[in-house]
Amino acid sequence: MSQQLRYTLLGALALASPAYAAVPLDACDNPGFQQVLHASGATLEARAVWLDRHMIRWPGSPLNGSYRLYHSPTAGILAKPGAKVEGAAGFVALEVAAIPASRAAAERFKYVTSGPVLTVRDADLSRLPALHREQLVLVHEAPDGTVRAATRLQVAGALDDLYAAAGKIGDLGATPTAKATSFKLWAPTAQQVAVCTYDSATGRASAVQDMKLDPRTGAWSARVARDLSGSYYKYAVDVVVDGMGVVRNLVTDPYSVSLTTDSKRSYIADLNSPKLKPKGWDKTRAPNTVKAQTDMVIYELHVRDFSINDPSVPEAKRGKYTAFGETGSNGMKHLAALAKAGLTDIHLLPVYDLGSVPEQNCAVPQPSGAPDGESQQALVRKTADTDCFNWGYDPYHYNAPEGSYSSDPADGARRVLEFRQMVMDLHKAGLRVGTDVVYNHTFIAGQNEKSVLDRIVPGYYHRLNALGAIERSTCCDNTATENTMMAKLMIDSAELWTRHYKIDSFRFDLMGHQPRAAMERLQQRVNKAAGRQVQLIGEGWNFGEVADGARFVQASQLSLNGSGIGTFSDRARDAVRGGSAGDSGEAMVSRQGYINGLVYDPNAQGGMHQKADLLRAADLIRVGLAGSVRPYPLRSFDDRVRPLQEIAYGNQPAGYASQPGEVVNYVENHDNQTLFDANVLKLPLDTPAAERARVQVLGMAINAFSQGVAYYHAGIDTLRSKSLDRNSFNSGDWFNRIDWSYQDNYFGTGLPPQDDNGKDWALLKPYLANTAIKPAPADIAFARDAFRDLLRIRASSTLFRLRTSQDIVQRLRFFNTGPQQEATVLAAWLDGKGYPGARFAGLSYLVNVDKVEHVVTDETLRGKRLVLHPVHLAQGAADQRAKQARFDSASGSFTVPPRTAVVFVAE
Repeated sequence: MSQQLRYTLLGALALASPAYAAVPLDACDNPGFQQVLHASGATLEARAVWLDRHMIRWPGSPLNGSYRLYHSPTAGILAKPGAKVEGAAGFVALEVAAIPASRAAAERFKYVTSGPVLTVRDADLSRLPALHREQLVLVHEAPDGTVRAATRLQVAGALDDLYAAAGKIGDLGATPTAKATSFKLWAPTAQQVAVCTYDSATGRASAVQDMKLDPRTGAWSARVARDLSGSYYKYAVDVVVDGMGVVRNLVTDPYSVSLTTDSKRSYIADLNSPKLKPKGWDKTRAPNTVKAQTDMVIYELHVRDFSINDPSVPEAKRGKYTAFGETGSNGMKHLAALAKAGLTDIHLLPVYDLGSVPEQNCAVPQPSGAPDGESQQALVRKTADTDCFNWGYDPYHYNAPEGSYSSDPADGARRVLEFRQMVMDLHKAGLRVGTDVVYNHTFIAGQNEKSVLDRIVPGYYHRLNALGAIERSTCCDNTATENTMMAKLMIDSAELWTRHYKIDSFRFDLMGHQPRAAMERLQQRVNKAAGRQVQLIGEGWNFGEVADGARFVQASQLSLNGSGIGTFSDRARDAVRGGSAGDSGEAMVSRQGYINGLVYDPNAQGGMHQKADLLRAADLIRVGLAGSVRPYPLRSFDDRVRPLQEIAYGNQPAGYASQPGEVVNYVENHDNQTLFDANVLKLPLDTPAAERARVQVLGMAINAFSQGVAYYHAGIDTLRSKSLDRNSFNSGDWFNRIDWSYQDNYFGTGLPPQDDNGKDWALLKPYLANTAIKPAPADIAFARDAFRDLLRIRASSTLFRLRTSQDIVQRLRFFNTGPQQEATVLAAWLDGKGYPGARFAGLSYLVNVDKVEHVVTDETLRGKRLVLHPVHLAQGAADQRAKQARFDSASGSFTVPPRTAVVFVAE
């Protein structure tokens, strides 16, 4: 027999799914979330991969022998090596493919290692949709029919090919109208689906209706001849589950627009209904403060953090959406002042339905103890999974507002109304509204009660490894947005938030795990929904199973070049702060950064650095100041002039963006230690508290002066501390507090939680116990007011917000560079002649991070008349030291006071 082995159909095939009894009404009130209809404890790895509807690759399997695809509607297959297959209803014989997979399939599954490609004969292709609703086991058999090896199959390639039309379905979920309510759920592998409806959030089911499968799209649908708005529903989905058999999952809708308490039931609503719109909703518009992506100045804020610790907010509204309507509260006065100064956007940490926070009766621990004590974190850890706090990077339902932020999570309408009112309240304060979205993973997967997607189409929505297990490089169960319907869910969800909640921009968590192509389609959809540009930014980190384009072209830093989508830049961030996010132990202390003493002010462990380290850090910060754009020519400390794309940042180019809008500059966000806490560890221990505040302002200033998007973490301007916690995602209200009365920054409120910090407790304890580190209210007020001045300066001129890389190349010029530079001073000139919105003929900014005054010269500025920026000279200007800065026109020299950021303008 030739290598092109050919096999024929040897067994009977089930030509259609068997008839099933209607789902009974009492199944809708099952006290559990799952019922086993046909039990099977057999488990198999899924080593084989469907490349498309008829081709399969089985990595590592030999070419000799025969291959059969067994199926069973009751999931009764047993395939033990050395024995014959038992419990199958039939099989399809497979051939070794005579032709290669299509180019598209080969590219999509390029990461699948080598092995025979098997194909289903054309005559059997029509049977496959029905067979995908059964248990399928691929078996390699010996000549005597015994099993050599058996595997399940990864199904996404087949389903995307068979149901390509599903990508255009426009009405998934529940759609009520005045005369009827329709339901639609994509579940092509389900044997049966019914919709259960409930008149109330907690009462028994009022009706159950079987749904009908559309063989073209794989979607099931049903129609009820009345408007069910205000009611609730769940689906009963019968599917095959490895290791369990055939189960009936009682599950909420992935397209839920709202839910009842703790997401037990999906809520039926027309989001266009006047009943779900606060007064004035249709007319509210975001402030017109962002003409280009580089105009964005973002404040990253957690809904609960914002008000839970604010006594000026009525107690019932603390931690809720409604707190943003308290215009007289300390928190809202703070946000309004920032907006007046030049802040454009609030970016809310996740506000979709979360899986980790109980929506009623959550625990509210009340810690107390010594500044370096263990008791606070012990109490927080005890209630970590039952308290009211989590960052929220644990999506449960992507399209529904989170209920714990609602005044009544049991009322599906309330959270919609209150979310919309929050958006209006922020608009009234002069701020646009963005949200953090986490489409790269789900809270949980498999058959867990809080798993939605995997209980409807098992094995489809998540990215799988070579054994068929879910990849977890993002921390959690990674979604597969390269699959048609997961990409569709992501794009549909972003469109919903844009259209129905007037979201202005999105921050994508771990965006590098998404395909660039999917993100570009999403950009088009949200722009169309909004009728304007919706800004997209995200974490473009390159790691995990998708790293370096292993599965697709990623939405990562280097791969997004030219897309217009912004990514966070770690270039200047690490140089400013010192070290990296992964540092622990002595490295957290010894690896100082540009603003906190590198070489020029070493701490007790920091003397290991050389001057070249300081020079390199200064150059990397200049990369950030130039927007990290590829063509910008920089004279580096080794006296070479090179475009930023030719300057190394590890094994990557330092300059990676085509345009400045593709870069997000930041020195602090919710991840890792706050900037204040990082400086606690890196500054010399005897640094006075007032000087620590000045160092904080230096970091904020570098960000304010950088080309690109400016991004700040809420509380950076009030010296926010998390008591040295490096990962406060589940550290409760205690370690995430903000004081809008500006009396405390909460440094020294106990050792941070042991899980992520315990190995460093011995190192951290002396710092937390040192009361001299803790800032006084005057230090907090200085940082607060200096930040507002920085916002005013950035807002005063488009020269800080240049639109294109060509603008940056032509108008930005650094001086005090090269081998003879004064390494602790950053200095630049921006030419404003003829530039729209420049306001000044030119301006120069300087940042002196040293503890002593420095003089730097730019000979090209000789003879010019430069004066301090009007903000510095205004009555009540925060930084009185900046007024000591001088420019000597005769020599072109600037005198810059210690630890001062200053701007001069040409009149």
